[in-house]
Amino acid sequence: MDRGVCRDHLATLLREESEFLAQLEELLARESRVLETSDIPTLEATTRARQERMGALARIEEQRRSLCALHGFSADRAGLEGLMTWCDGEGKLLSRLRECAERAVRCRDLNDRNGVVVARRLKRVEGMLDALTGRPTRSDTYGPKGYTASNGRPGRVLGAA
Repeated sequence: MDRGVCRDHLATLLREESEFLAQLEELLARESRVLETSDIPTLEATTRARQERMGALARIEEQRRSLCALHGFSADRAGLEGLMTWCDGEGKLLSRLRECAERAVRCRDLNDRNGVVVARRLKRVEGMLDALTGRPTRSDTYGPKGYTASNGRPGRVLGAA
């Protein structure tokens, strides 16, 4: 594959990645709104769509790694930069790569924020279950020092691994 064909292929991959990241960013923002309303059917649909975009992004990443390997570059960030220097000496694709990186960071931040909301809800549900059942939903075990990790009271060591 010559440099021009490689550059065109890489440009296509970056364009597709940018499109999927934009869709993922919108889905994560929608997921955030849905989490606040507890609309389970919409949340399930959003989750399925998010997973589809993640799968598409993983396939694009694999194609990019294969393109790097095809031209003798490593499949990491340094290899991609080397490939881009080789096939796009003018640096026209660099702005697309930066755009994808910025979108990916925004997606990660949205996903982290959604994860905090989900964890908070799970903790609330666990608390309600504890109140209903009169016992904790998880069992405490003894640590190697002979006490439970949750309460710090001394206990008896039954064995060590």
